[in-house]
Amino acid sequence: MKTLTQNQYGKHVADLSGEGLLRYGAPRRLVPHLRHLPRALLVVASGFYLAGVGLADGARDNDPSNVRQIPPPGIEIPAADVARLEDQLAHLQAEIADLRSRDDALAQSLLPDVEIFARAVDQAVRFNEMFAEADIKRAEALLDEGTARAQQLAAGDAPWTRQKGLVVRGFRSRLDGTVQPYGLVVPDSYTSQTPGHYRCDVWLHGRGERSVELQFIRSRMTNPGPYQPEDTIVLHPFGRYSNAFKFAGEVDVLEALEHAKSQYRLDEDRISIRGFSMGGAGCWQMAVHYADRWFAANPGAGFSETPQFLRSFQGEQLSPTWWEQTLWQWYDCPGWVTNLAHCPTIAYSGELDIQKQAADVMAEAFGAIGLEDPEAMWLVGRPVHGEYTDQEKREVMRAMNARGRELVHIIGPETTHRLHPDAKTEIEARMDQLAGHRSTDVPLAVNVATSTLRYDRMHWIKVNALQEHWKTGYVSARMEPPNRILVRAEGVSDFEVHFGPGELPEWFLKTPDVMWDRFGPRTEAMKAADFDLLGDEPLIRSDRSWTFRVFQKSIEIQTEQGPMTVPEWTVGTPPWEGELRKRHGSQGPIDDAFMDSFVFVTPSGECRHPAVEQWTKAEFEHAVTHWRQQMRGDARVKADADITEEDIARHNLILWGDPVSNSVMERVMQGLPIQWTESEVIVGERRFDAAHHAPILIFPNPLNPKKYVVLNSSFTYREYDYLNNARQTPKLPDWAVVDLRTPPDSRWPGKIVDADFFDEKWELQAPHEDRVRAKR
Repeated sequence: MKTLTQNQYGKHVADLSGEGLLRYGAPRRLVPHLRHLPRALLVVASGFYLAGVGLADGARDNDPSNVRQIPPPGIEIPAADVARLEDQLAHLQAEIADLRSRDDALAQSLLPDVEIFARAVDQAVRFNEMFAEADIKRAEALLDEGTARAQQLAAGDAPWTRQKGLVVRGFRSRLDGTVQPYGLVVPDSYTSQTPGHYRCDVWLHGRGERSVELQFIRSRMTNPGPYQPEDTIVLHPFGRYSNAFKFAGEVDVLEALEHAKSQYRLDEDRISIRGFSMGGAGCWQMAVHYADRWFAANPGAGFSETPQFLRSFQGEQLSPTWWEQTLWQWYDCPGWVTNLAHCPTIAYSGELDIQKQAADVMAEAFGAIGLEDPEAMWLVGRPVHGEYTDQEKREVMRAMNARGRELVHIIGPETTHRLHPDAKTEIEARMDQLAGHRSTDVPLAVNVATSTLRYDRMHWIKVNALQEHWKTGYVSARMEPPNRILVRAEGVSDFEVHFGPGELPEWFLKTPDVMWDRFGPRTEAMKAADFDLLGDEPLIRSDRSWTFRVFQKSIEIQTEQGPMTVPEWTVGTPPWEGELRKRHGSQGPIDDAFMDSFVFVTPSGECRHPAVEQWTKAEFEHAVTHWRQQMRGDARVKADADITEEDIARHNLILWGDPVSNSVMERVMQGLPIQWTESEVIVGERRFDAAHHAPILIFPNPLNPKKYVVLNSSFTYREYDYLNNARQTPKLPDWAVVDLRTPPDSRWPGKIVDADFFDEKWELQAPHEDRVRAKR
């Protein structure tokens, strides 16, 4: 296996003309046009055909004013076929209604396994999502399977739960209450009668613009996928369609896995994450965010970050706002690469695949694991705290890479966007070895990097607070016999060391001493000394569980220049624990509200101003339509007057309208840092005319701070971003003000005249420009 150099790649692109283009998969009808493209566009165009993405429109997909529909409109289905499908569907829905009405625990628990078939056909028929004549037969097959299962369940049996080979299951998602499908490949060796547990590989599928529920389920009934390891259950999540397993797609993967764990004997210590193309992108981000959950990760040919990929693959000229660029960090994987120290990783790319760029980016980042550790700067003689240019950081990367880290990157020779047979063999051999060597012991050292408390833990380290969101926080901790734990933290203001029952190694015969791990080499004298002893460590419990928490507080010291406020680490629970602060599950931005259960709350009255009334209604309708179209769910919708205390306790509330039209918004408005009066939208010292401005924001619900309220927004990326999965990133931070005189389009809900993040206390900050100037 070899790596293609830049010059060699250029030669392959130069050869892509005439029969060469046909050889790499371009449709013959387009060859005459492709041959005359300028070289720069030829590189972009070739990328789509080398990648086998026959639905991509290249440079045409870079025009926000002319956005094709995703998923595309279906074909016209003969009226007789529609009538027949609707009749069969009505019969199945009646059987489902009967099962739902029964006081039968088995029927209630397994009902989603039936409902997924009815929902898939209903969506396809009702929303014109049948894209080929073959979809008619596929719909009939799904209805037949759903009807058979309904009748079996009515008789008190569920044979599909004991089925080997290809099996389709369903679960009810906590996000919106809809049933969501997933596929399984259950090995013939599987049995629930023995105490053995089975390896599980989670396989994330590639982009398929014409693969919504109907096509996905039928594929999972007929196609086992590229890998079927021996004695292994392979799980195929739907991932809420085509979002690169981000946001609701990310939650779908985790929910499908948890459901499968409840139904099958999965080995918690032998679960891997794998995928190809869009699934490879999903694999990268699932690996870096949840590195301690997988025995291995196997990303193939999927993007790993936003800007470089869109420039190289899409040929897009990027001009992000500052907050968009900040929010790229959520799913841009290079910044999280330190976490892969806890997840053995085998990357794959085809030699001729333009998407090889993703693994190359990760390989460079992997070589610099530990860069966020301040010791990295110390090692190359730089100040530990300081601002560094990209070039300076690259110099540090090269110095750090001398420690000897290299990403395992399997290259399929002379291969475009597909798996090479020899590469598959090598990958499987490595995966089998990793599955066999998976350690169940608690790791002696943990390193965690995070820029948001959405991802707050790794093994026995939990980060409770960052100094500033979207700036990487880092904790390094290692156990050192006979009873020391050395810790180091940067960009973090509150963290804990937590060992559950039986997890603290038995060689801790007394309470561990937690000490700061100093930079640089330690002399024997330093090793013998009790330096930086934090003290006040709690006692070890008899079940070998132990938790130690430390936080920063500010103290004032006297210096030659006068008094100075500096941070000091203190053991215990912070005195502000019960106060409003950003914490896991309550840290924003707006898109975070749609990664848990939510309800759209509609107004009973009319807004004060006609422009606001028109805009909020249109944005609500857009949100409902696109939650179904893009996230493949049905948003819960309730009127403000119908919201109960149970709703407030259980759901994030997405409030539409204004404080006059929506009574729930009126109740919470005084508890929000942005005010919305009859005449003004007030953001600190900034004021906007309420006749043609509206706020969008996320904030802990003043009626229940464990949940969010959101004003007038669903997920923040729009139709233009559906065209390429790398674009599907958050477009707005914690709050924004919209000028309604600019109509919504495929990118924005109107003209964004101001937007920012709240600080770590959920308070307004000085304007971004002022903060930048202050740092300078």
